[in-house]
Formats: sequence, structure tokens, C-alpha cells
Amino acid sequence: MQGWDENAQQMDSVAVLRNGKEILFQAFNWESHKYDWWKNLEEKVPDIAKSGFTSAWLPPPSQSLAPEGYTPQNLYSLNSAYGSDYLLKALLGKMKQYKVRSMADIVINHRVGTTRGHGGMYNRYDGIPLPWNERAVTSCTGGLGNRSTGANFNGFPNIDHTQDFVRKDLVGWLRWLRYNIGFQDFRFDFARGYAPKYVKEYIEGARPIFSVGEYWDSCKYNGSYLDYNQDSHRQRIINWIDGTGQLSTAFDFTTKGILQAAVKGEFWRLRDAQGKPPGVVGWWPSRAVTFLDNHDTGSTQAHWPFPGNHVMEGYAYILTHPGIPCVFYDHFYDWGNAYHDEIVKLVSCYLNYFVKNQNTSQV
Repeated sequence: MQGWDENAQQMDSVAVLRNGKEILFQAFNWESHKYDWWKNLEEKVPDIAKSGFTSAWLPPPSQSLAPEGYTPQNLYSLNSAYGSDYLLKALLGKMKQYKVRSMADIVINHRVGTTRGHGGMYNRYDGIPLPWNERAVTSCTGGLGNRSTGANFNGFPNIDHTQDFVRKDLVGWLRWLRYNIGFQDFRFDFARGYAPKYVKEYIEGARPIFSVGEYWDSCKYNGSYLDYNQDSHRQRIINWIDGTGQLSTAFDFTTKGILQAAVKGEFWRLRDAQGKPPGVVGWWPSRAVTFLDNHDTGSTQAHWPFPGNHVMEGYAYILTHPGIPCVFYDHFYDWGNAYHDEIVKLVSCYLNYFVKNQNTSQV
């Protein structure tokens, strides 16, 4: 891993990534912007730390057209529906005090324009920092840039990462988040939207301690029936990880799809033909972030929800197996104290076995 051995901090970053000895907490859901979120979370930091989480994934911090944060416009404005920049910095300070790393949700596949340009579309960014013109937008989403290097996020100008000036500006912004604002980890939203080599460049430029990408596409189905063999699905995720120079982990959507079918009574799904776990975690546990739900699959969007009456079975699986588990806010704080306390017990089991036992380093 060239470029990561310049000092002890970079070596620590590599150690985190190689060992996979992390446990993540998604600290929001789709409705969080309605509830003075930065202040709300600050009050929960002691409990998040006590529960054993090493990193808390926060919602997108920048000003956005939609309040949830996933249609960003002025990347340098941290006054969002979740709260003011002042409250965000107070939250990050509290997290640092309690030794919980803060993970920024990095939404750089698309960006909402401020003024109309080519074709009468809002594909210019006049009047705000990073005042790009239409060349910063892919030709397939109404701009004058090159074609996209990934999938299109429809309805919005998609950023053209092939442009040198775009990548330079984004590295500058990521470094600002990392070193001026205080975020330590990154989560790359809609990672299918641009080539993973650019994620590699952004990680090398900003040097987060830990990174994870959302490479989400459909599992293999026969009609509505999930196929037993999901090797092609997990291979695509692994290819993406490889494309980042192995500098990023990825959410294990393969395991999610298989697990939520298995808990309904099809436990034979939980072993592949070689006797290993059937998701990304079976092939590359130190790069696989396992989870049950997030703000898209669960919450009020419920695009692909984990069966609600089997959630604790799901956590019993991901918190007693290799991989990097991620616990969802709703299950931990909104489903009652019983769920909270049982998840804490499982987190303790994970930490005691995979993290404290130095003989169980993940490959």
C-alpha cells in the first residue's frame, strides 16, 4: 500500500484496514433531519462510546436541496437540516473526547446546480464555493463533460470525475473535512456512480483513518426467489474494493440479501459450496462491512428491509462472525431498551473475541 507509510498515523490507518477490527454505528435514519440531530446525537455520545462502537457514521454534513442531505449543493456550507456548523463541531469534539471516530457521508456522485447552463439545465455552480461550469457535469446527465465512468444517478447533474479540476477541488474539500472540521472516517455514497480508481485518489489525498463504500446492486434472483449462489454479486463488490487499491472497505450487501432470506427458515443459505460464509465476508472479511439495515433499506423508506421479527437473529449472526459489523440507529435506540441492551451484549461478544483476541486477526 504505497503512500500510507509516511508516518505513524498512516501506519495506524493501514492497521485498521488490514485487521478489520472495527465496529460501526450508523447514527441516523431517514427522518433524523427533523429532530435537531447534531444536538440529539451529542447527548448520546457517552452511550455510543460505552457500547463499544469505534466509529459513528453521520449523515451528509453539507447544505443540500433535500433535507436528508443526499442532494448537495454548497459543499463547504455545513449549515444543514441536521443543525448548524457550530453544533456539528461541538458533536465532533464530544466524539473525539469519548474516542469515537466520526464518519462523514461523502456524496460526490452528483451535485445540484445553482444556475441554468447548457440545455437549460441547472448544471452550473455560480455564486458558491467550487463554482464549476458545465464541464464538471457528465454528458449523460446534461453537462459538457465526458461520459460517466459508472452508473447514473438520475434526475441530478452527475459529477464528471475524469476532470482534473474536479478531482483537485474534491480532494481539497475532503482534506478540509478531515483536517479542519475533524471528520476521521469516510463513507462513499452511491459508489457505483464513478470508477473506484477515483475513490483511491480521494483516500490517498485526504487520508481518512477508515473508509467504506456503498456499492449496491441487485442480488441474483429467479423471479422473486433468491438464488443460492451469489458469487457473481459478491465478486462485483470485491472488484470495486480492488479498484480502490484495497484502501476502502465495502458494505456487504450480499450477506444482507442472503441473511434476510435465511432467517425465515432457510439457514442452509448461510454456507456456500466451499463451507464458508456466502457473502463478501466469506472471501474477504477485513473488507466486508456487514449490516442489517440502513436509511435506504430500512427506516421509513424501507426499500429492502430486514424482517423486523428476526432482527436479533440477524445481529446474532453479524456480531458473532468475522467482518466489520455496523449497527443501525433505529434498532439500537428506537426499538426499545430490550433491543438496545441485547445488541450491547452481542457487541461485547464481538469485541472480546475479534478485537481483544490478537490471535483472530481477519484476513
